[in-house]
Amino acid sequence: MKTDVCIDTSNENMRALRDALELLSGKWKFCILLSLYMHGTQRFKDLLANSVGGITPKVLSKELQDLEDNLLVTRTVNNTKPVTVSYTLTEHAIETQPVINALIAFGVKHRTKIKSK
Repeated sequence: MKTDVCIDTSNENMRALRDALELLSGKWKFCILLSLYMHGTQRFKDLLANSVGGITPKVLSKELQDLEDNLLVTRTVNNTKPVTVSYTLTEHAIETQPVINALIAFGVKHRTKIKSK
């Protein structure tokens, strides 16, 4: 398969690709990021109930912790009664938006191609 795009497959770029894939791997991270792009800051309960349907609280908590550890999400404990926690995208996370958009576009094309088979 020939492509017009020249891809640099140097060791450094391959390591960078593996890092990015590891950072965003899994079933839920892109869904969480997309939800935060679309709706802005959200409480844990809102992410769980409305934005990322089907995820368990334990898994959401782990995924949010991973995103926070990798500087993509900021966790804020709100001084409310009861205490609530909210999550916001960091400036660094905004850089993933073109990647998410490209994956969505590819997914739409792929679904169309598969359905027309």
